[in-house]
Amino acid sequence: MGLRRDISSQHPTTNGSSDTYATELETDVLIVGAGFGGVYLLHKLRDELGFDCKIFEAGKDLGGVWHWNCYPGARVDTSVPLYEYSFEKVWRDWTWKEKYPAWPELREYFDHVDKQLDIKKDVSFDTRVADAQFDPETSQWIVKTENGRTARCEYFIIATGFSAKRHFPDWKGLETFQGVIHHSSFWPEEGVEIKGKKMAVIGTGSTGVQLAQECAKEAAELTVFQRTPNIALPMRQRQLTKAEQDAAKKTYPEVFKKRMSTFGGFSYTFSDKKTFDDSPAARHSFFESLWQQGGFQPWLATYDDTLKDLHANRAAYDFWAQKTRPRILDPVKRDILAPLEPVHAFGTKRPSLEQDYYEQFNKPNVHVVDLRKNPIVEVQPKGIVTADGTLHEVDIIALATGFDAVTGGMKSMGLRDVRGVALSEKWKAGTWSYLGMTCNGYPNMFFLYGPQGPTAFANGPSCVECQGNWIIDVIARLRAENIKSIEATREAEEEWRRVVREEDEGTLFPITDSWYNGGNIEGKPKEQLNYAGGIPKYERECRARLDGWKGFVIVQ
Repeated sequence: MGLRRDISSQHPTTNGSSDTYATELETDVLIVGAGFGGVYLLHKLRDELGFDCKIFEAGKDLGGVWHWNCYPGARVDTSVPLYEYSFEKVWRDWTWKEKYPAWPELREYFDHVDKQLDIKKDVSFDTRVADAQFDPETSQWIVKTENGRTARCEYFIIATGFSAKRHFPDWKGLETFQGVIHHSSFWPEEGVEIKGKKMAVIGTGSTGVQLAQECAKEAAELTVFQRTPNIALPMRQRQLTKAEQDAAKKTYPEVFKKRMSTFGGFSYTFSDKKTFDDSPAARHSFFESLWQQGGFQPWLATYDDTLKDLHANRAAYDFWAQKTRPRILDPVKRDILAPLEPVHAFGTKRPSLEQDYYEQFNKPNVHVVDLRKNPIVEVQPKGIVTADGTLHEVDIIALATGFDAVTGGMKSMGLRDVRGVALSEKWKAGTWSYLGMTCNGYPNMFFLYGPQGPTAFANGPSCVECQGNWIIDVIARLRAENIKSIEATREAEEEWRRVVREEDEGTLFPITDSWYNGGNIEGKPKEQLNYAGGIPKYERECRARLDGWKGFVIVQ
């Protein structure tokens, strides 16, 4: 089977029996995407406010990224109960097995969500949007699918998340490889036989770390091709019991309330202290406490200036290196995986959470290739060729090469503004939105967990509920005030772009190329794609704009 590059072109649309699959569909609200965001919006708008709602989903089930991600080792990097809905109807009778659930358990969770909220009856699966434009005469969106169906709706919401478009490297000969090759997000449901095979994992972002950590335990030989070391943090994974969760559920309302008051939508936030306010001994003790707690706390519960000041940032990196380097026995591998001199500032690329990633490289059959010194030049039928002329013969290639993140999915949906200009054209030179939820030229269209919102710097469910509640409140108010359409002004977009840029310029993020700023895609404009001010400040900014519809033009 060849390398799969596309979501649905090889998969014909399912014929459903309800009106959800109608050739000509009319609905109040059409949502694209049935992950955390789409499911949240459908439930709130349909069940609490009485709107007629439908979801178009390119996959075959609920779950968004957890419908697609089934590669070895795939699991969420946010602990539960932070990584779940705040709906009591859902969490009341749900019990997790692990603190950081793996993909099978997350799929079980979405099955439970469906049982409680009856979501699937209003979801059209195997349905990919190919064209969408607002018609000012009818105040409706006309949305067309790949297989020729048409939907008309008053409100159009994009909930495809930030990783909807996979990134494939343009290496010569990629299609000639005779073994098994998959992008991590298109890993086959039935799995791949790894035992006894030679395997390559290309990429060391969160996915690459998870893949390598898991596959190193089975493969006869594993080679990890690394461009940038991952400053991976300890996951502190553990099993959970029903008894402890049942006892904790009385605190869940407060847990869900608190997560919305923190920078990243977690249970913790940055310290009020700066790094050098503490003595060296006190600083070491603070770093150690964060390390022992694990998760993202060494990243997002650390000193206030860690992501703002290079000197402070270096102190955090040096502590990480001090904790990590002794775990890697081979000095050559150690300097590639955890160099004494940082390749980039700590935390300016998303850290992965690991359990025993570094220990895997102590095995003689697990190798790492430094692509900064020895890049891949081509793929041949038998394996991967690097610049030094070496052919790394492998049976399996896992492409953990990431995504055209944050903007890529929206740009590839056929979205056009009222003048017929494609969103991909509008965003060719950079990204313009208002509040990270609306766009000029796109009346009555909203999106969430996408560009210029808290997206990549936030816990997914927290970001979804923050932005989702704003969108829901706006739609409810539009109907109550008999407003036909709402559209962001171009001036408002420019203002929000300035806000996003200023938040970014107060940090160290601009000095590092990453998917946060488009630096992982050749030719993509380099700009901060996320709002870096944290969820509480973002929510205040967005709520303030509702007073007098600041930045919007309304038609009644």
